[in-house]
Amino acid sequence: MKNVIYLFIGVILFSCSSKPHYSINGKIAGSDSITFYLQKREAGKTVTIDSAVSRKGTFAMKGGVIEYPQLIQLVAGNTRKRTAFYIENSDITIKGSLDSLFKANVTGSKTEDEYKAFINSNKPLSDKYSKLVVKYQVASQSGDAANVAVLEAQLDSIQVSMTTLQKNFVKTNPKSYVTPSILVSLSYEMEADEIESMVNGLDTTIAALPQIKSLKERVTLMKTVSVGQKAPDFTLSDADGNPVALSSKIGSKLLLIDFWAAWCNPCRQENPNVVKVYTEFHKKGFDVFGVSLDQKKEAWVKAISDDKLAWTQVSDLQYWNNAAAKLYAVNSIPANFLLDETGKIIGKNLRGKDLLNKVTELLGSNK
Repeated sequence: MKNVIYLFIGVILFSCSSKPHYSINGKIAGSDSITFYLQKREAGKTVTIDSAVSRKGTFAMKGGVIEYPQLIQLVAGNTRKRTAFYIENSDITIKGSLDSLFKANVTGSKTEDEYKAFINSNKPLSDKYSKLVVKYQVASQSGDAANVAVLEAQLDSIQVSMTTLQKNFVKTNPKSYVTPSILVSLSYEMEADEIESMVNGLDTTIAALPQIKSLKERVTLMKTVSVGQKAPDFTLSDADGNPVALSSKIGSKLLLIDFWAAWCNPCRQENPNVVKVYTEFHKKGFDVFGVSLDQKKEAWVKAISDDKLAWTQVSDLQYWNNAAAKLYAVNSIPANFLLDETGKIIGKNLRGKDLLNKVTELLGSNK
């Protein structure tokens, strides 16, 4: 009887100690006496969930239960040396060198393996894209406009292929914990209806994750500023500190709400296109209401002058916390919304020739 009791107690102890948890064994060459941190992003902040000091290049972490597989970073001390991987309740091994920590090999995580497979499937396209970017930079710096145009078209084509590959992954892997990160990344270039459709195709377990819940909230907000909706009003101050309401600018035949920033290179490259349309069509009823996501007033004001932006500019100098940007679900710039004279949104994210063609269509050619 005693033997049975002891056996029974042993089973209880074993079952308690066998509760799912994560275990990490690191072997990072050149990392003696370095403190490694496991960190993740949560509610916009970096949170440390574990740490360990390496001894002769090795360290170990053994933590509690991971609620679901998620992307985290292994960070070496107070440096920028780090590597990202998917952690889950398993025995995970990380091997690499401190000097090239981002290349560390991670094994033992099923979700990490899925992510690697996805990256490898995308590699031929990403490698080709990287090579073309180098050629584009050379052509641009040498002023070879003809070659620049050819390379831009090739880069755009590859981007379309990469986006298609990513969307196919989301659609064919509705139960994968890799899918939320890919879908969130894709959502920056997608309209509300397409995001909602892809979210609805996810497994219920994945759809309940925080990333997807936030995406659902974003979709709801995006619908309030979709084409056909009345543009929500807001008030921000101009460079002289005077409050200006969007509603005070509505009444022009066309009004472009232009989200940009002095620090945003794509925005600065797009500004000449907006200036061109403004110059050609302002007398016919086209106006612009610039909203800057800058933090420093000096940089903002200088960019307005340098780029010759003659229209009204406002900002709260709150960077990505800009109140108007949040109201309009803007999470990448440049971004814009074209309004008619009643304040209804009739176009979104019209850049370059697309903006010129749309305004020409609505106001008529100046030729």
